[in-house]
Amino acid sequence: MLAAALILTSSMAVAAETDAKKDQRPPETLGYVEWLVMQDTSLRLKARLDTGAKTSSLHAVNIEPFKKDGKEWVSFQIPLGDHSDQPTEGELDHEDIILELERPVERTVLIKRKGAPSQKRYVVMMDFCIAGTPHTTQFSLTDRSKFSYPALLGRRFMRDDNILIDSADSFMAEKECEYMTLEELAKRHAENVVEETDADS
Repeated sequence: MLAAALILTSSMAVAAETDAKKDQRPPETLGYVEWLVMQDTSLRLKARLDTGAKTSSLHAVNIEPFKKDGKEWVSFQIPLGDHSDQPTEGELDHEDIILELERPVERTVLIKRKGAPSQKRYVVMMDFCIAGTPHTTQFSLTDRSKFSYPALLGRRFMRDDNILIDSADSFMAEKECEYMTLEELAKRHAENVVEETDADS
C-alpha cells in the first residue's frame, strides 16, 4: 500500500507540473538590454536582463518605510536626472522631474557587499511592460545612479515569464510598450499629486 501511495503521489506531481507548463507563456528571446516601461507612471527606462541576479532591482532614492492600515509600506523617489532616457519635447529638463511613489513591502533582503557593510533593501511588487507585454515582478529598491541601467531584471522574472536571453545582442524586442514624453509624464504626475492633496484635505 505504501508503494502504491508513493506512485500515486508522484503521478499527481507530474500531472501538476505538466498543467503548469501548459499555462506558461511561450518562450520569448530578448536582448541583454531592453526598454522597460513602468505601468503606473509610463516611465521608460533601460533595463539590463541579468541571469546573475535572482531578484530584479529598480533605481530609487529617499527610501522611507512607514505604516499604512497596520501594514508596512515604503515611499521612494525616482529622480529622472540620474537616467535621462525619457523622450522629451524640449520643454523640460530631466533634472526637473522627480517621481514619488508608495508601495506595500513584500519583504526585505540583506545584501552582502564586498568591502562594504551589508545593505538592507525593501522589495516591492511593480507592474511593467517589456516587448509589448505586461508583467509583474518583485523589485528591490536601491540607488543605482552609479550604474549604467536604472533597472535590472533578474532570474525570477525570466523564470516566471519564460524569458530567454541573447547575451550577444540588445534591443531585440519586436513590440514596443506605450510610454509618455517627459512633459506628459510631468503633467500626469502633477495632477496625481493634486488629487491626493484634495483627498487628504
